[in-house]
Amino acid sequence: MQLYHHPFSLESQKVRLALEERNVDYTSYHVNPVTGKNMDPSFFRMNPTAKLPVFQNGSHVIFNVIEIIQYIERIALVSSGSGIITQSSKNVVEWMYKIQEWNSKFFTYSHIPEKHYISVSKFLRRVIIARMSEAPDLATAYHTKLKEAYETEEKLRDPQVLQRSEQHLVMLLDEAETQLEETLYLAGDEFTLADVMLVPILARLAVLGLENTYISGRPKLAEYWTLVQQRPSYKNVIGKYFHGWRRRKMLLKTWCVIRMRCVLKRY
Repeated sequence: MQLYHHPFSLESQKVRLALEERNVDYTSYHVNPVTGKNMDPSFFRMNPTAKLPVFQNGSHVIFNVIEIIQYIERIALVSSGSGIITQSSKNVVEWMYKIQEWNSKFFTYSHIPEKHYISVSKFLRRVIIARMSEAPDLATAYHTKLKEAYETEEKLRDPQVLQRSEQHLVMLLDEAETQLEETLYLAGDEFTLADVMLVPILARLAVLGLENTYISGRPKLAEYWTLVQQRPSYKNVIGKYFHGWRRRKMLLKTWCVIRMRCVLKRY
């Protein structure tokens, strides 16, 4: 089984947490979307949406996050054969879909300095155009991605789009706060796949420097956030990449790759 992902990808983090929590072995392949590696023809043929993550088991390829996580759960159920691992309850699944309804893209981009986002967006558009000429049979799909890039830039200039994204997030966090007043974790007193979906969102808020704004003001959510950061799965999937030298190394490497390719005009 192979997982194509990136440590900074929020959706990838959800899947990797599920793999860690369910103790499922897999082969990891890093695909950096900021440098346009997800636009390489080999990856694009496998997943024309170019989104991360992508999970492959033989000829079976999945790139819907919830479908991947549920597939992982089925693998874990079959592998355990002991009844220690049980299938997620209806409540857990409902939370999973509820959390997945929030699209982090516009919220995240709106909290990144505009000059950085515009610079990367311009670079990625050039990457798409270059790949389009390399793989003319994929030209239509690449053109769709190019159109999406322009539309995203346009939507980021619309205050209503950003406001709706934030309101959706606030509603989700408020609902989580209410639930955590009654239970230790999101769907009960045990860590479940519902938590796997929520934890990366809290990590994203923290890395954007928004922990005080969105987490600390909700007492139960703040306690929950402290608790889940102690889990081995969190430390392996998110913690080690978001703290210390690993984060700086990855960001520096990404920046250097982009600058060098722009200078050499090799997209």
